[in-house]
Amino acid sequence: METSMPLRINSLMPYVPAKDFEVSKRFYVSLGFTMSEGWGNTADFALNGHAFRLQNCYVQDWANNFMFLIGVDDVEAWHQRALELLNSKAFPSMRVKAPEPVDDSLVLHVWDPTGVLLVFVQ
Repeated sequence: METSMPLRINSLMPYVPAKDFEVSKRFYVSLGFTMSEGWGNTADFALNGHAFRLQNCYVQDWANNFMFLIGVDDVEAWHQRALELLNSKAFPSMRVKAPEPVDDSLVLHVWDPTGVLLVFVQ
């Protein structure tokens, strides 16, 4: 199907699950995102012009299969920040896997307190 006008989007904001909404909000703020209150049991998080909406909703299968792919300039800086959070013991259910080379990239895996996987790629 051909259109006479190219399709565009002006924004894209995925809804992210939270097992414990308050803990997840603290996690993402501690990670470096700016939070603003959403509506209907949600909170918006933004960093460098990119955003997502955390929702007070948890379905285990969904949460355990949800992931972000986040392009970054310095994976090691994100690794150090994730280790600070892990070592603070403020988020006992979070996990961190050390950066590893994958093809021509360096990849860091961080699981938030709900089990959402954050994949940082440099």
